Amino acid sequence: MEDQLISKKDLLDLTGISYGQLYRWKRKDLIPEDWFVRKSTYTGQETFFPKDKILERIDKIVNMKDNLSLDELADMFSPNLASMALTKAELVERNIITAVAMQLFTEQAGDAEAYSFEQIIYVYALDQMLQTGQMSIEEGKRLLQVLHEHYKKLQGKGSELVMLRNMGSTSFLLVSSPNEIYVDHSTKLIVRLSMTECVEQLKVKLT
Repeated sequence: MEDQLISKKDLLDLTGISYGQLYRWKRKDLIPEDWFVRKSTYTGQETFFPKDKILERIDKIVNMKDNLSLDELADMFSPNLASMALTKAELVERNIITAVAMQLFTEQAGDAEAYSFEQIIYVYALDQMLQTGQMSIEEGKRLLQVLHEHYKKLQGKGSELVMLRNMGSTSFLLVSSPNEIYVDHSTKLIVRLSMTECVEQLKVKLT
């Protein structure tokens, strides 16, 4: 775990941002509270961060803050679902969803004049999983059922979609994050997809 963390001092040196900026972004909910990890060191208590996540988030904030207010950025990074709707044609033509994923979704959920953000996030997650090449169409149908039945229970929280396989049998888990997952030696973790990042990516694409 140590090599996956970066200290606050190293983070500020590496990114060039100030202490004040870092904590202002925290207060504005641009950086999640649970990314601030307090650990004991030989010099006392120090703050560390998940290295890849914090560097990616700071890069996005720096590159987008000239075009969006901090409140707009906070909404974009929030796991809460947005209030918007798009047609099937708009989703495919804007390359937000592939035609294959959209077709599978409409076969399961039915056609509609427009799809809510909640529905779009389901088909977007389906699309991301299909593009890994690790999931079949039939497994995609089961994935959609899991999201439909359980995703709302985790609304407003960070979450991950986990695909497991054991002796040819596939299971999907929808778990709150951050979480560590351990499985027995006969079970293989096939894909681990952050639903929180899917929401964030989708909000960027729809902006």
